[in-house]
Amino acid sequence: MIEPEKLLEFIKNRRTIRCFKDEMIPEEEIRMILQAGQWAPSASNRQAWEFIVIKNQELIKKLAEIAIYGEFAREAPVLIAIIGLVHENPNWYIQDTTLASMNMMLMAWSLDVGTCWLGSMDREKAKEIIGIKKDNFLLTILPFGYLRRDVPKPPPRKDLKEITELVE
Repeated sequence: MIEPEKLLEFIKNRRTIRCFKDEMIPEEEIRMILQAGQWAPSASNRQAWEFIVIKNQELIKKLAEIAIYGEFAREAPVLIAIIGLVHENPNWYIQDTTLASMNMMLMAWSLDVGTCWLGSMDREKAKEIIGIKKDNFLLTILPFGYLRRDVPKPPPRKDLKEITELVE
């Protein structure tokens, strides 16, 4: 087991990265990122997800164009689309895929690979570009790449007392 203090420090140090080097991520590291998603918890262990690894630069450019705040994704050497299989877990596919994506983001950070959650995009158009079935849910497309700049300083956080309530 990892020491709790080290894990908490690791989580605190993770950053959102929007500037990537023009350097491909080795297959072994991509596989580790995918495995981190694979091992995320899911409701009733249904694992109602699929991951699509995108390395094709033309597709990456097209997807970056339809991400409202995601133009920077065009710099990423790898995108991973995270798909919820609605029919396999109709009540929990969003939560399950969100957990998988966070696992991937943490694994990437441990490999010195940056990423950024893309939330605002034309999901239907992205599904069409990638070839995702209409009845599946595209949660996000995560861009992955090595950091081109220094690690950004942490953004401010609300005080724990401000966001915590104790019920006894």
